[in-house]
Amino acid sequence: MKIRVVTIGKPKLPYAKAGWDEYLPRLQRLHQIEIRNISDKFAYDERKILAELEGTTIVALEIQGKAYTSEELAAFLSKRELESKELSFIIGGPEGLPETVRQAAHYRWSLGRLTLPHDLAAVVLLEALYRASTINAHLPYHK
Repeated sequence: MKIRVVTIGKPKLPYAKAGWDEYLPRLQRLHQIEIRNISDKFAYDERKILAELEGTTIVALEIQGKAYTSEELAAFLSKRELESKELSFIIGGPEGLPETVRQAAHYRWSLGRLTLPHDLAAVVLLEALYRASTINAHLPYHK
């Protein structure tokens, strides 16, 4: 399955860059991964954001979304793989996602009830996707 991760801005903090460097190569062994960083100056440009998501099944990361366990996320990915060729995860900027982008999302996923900086949310997303993917592939990462 092709997975697209769309973020507002590139990771800036050292821990975020380290997290991306750790989990992105791992995920690339299991899926075709595409990262698209939208410039901060386009953070609220709905047309620009929607253009990056066009033709994909959209999962918006937001606090009001559904919370998943690792096993539930693995099942979600398995089902989407049967339905869709490409799945996009969108992480908003500091002010969240524009309303039209939220409404365009097919699914809403919450990483938890805490508000996270988007750099940290991106690392958590990559790790969660990797963990769920290893569950589906019957690899020993998830214990």
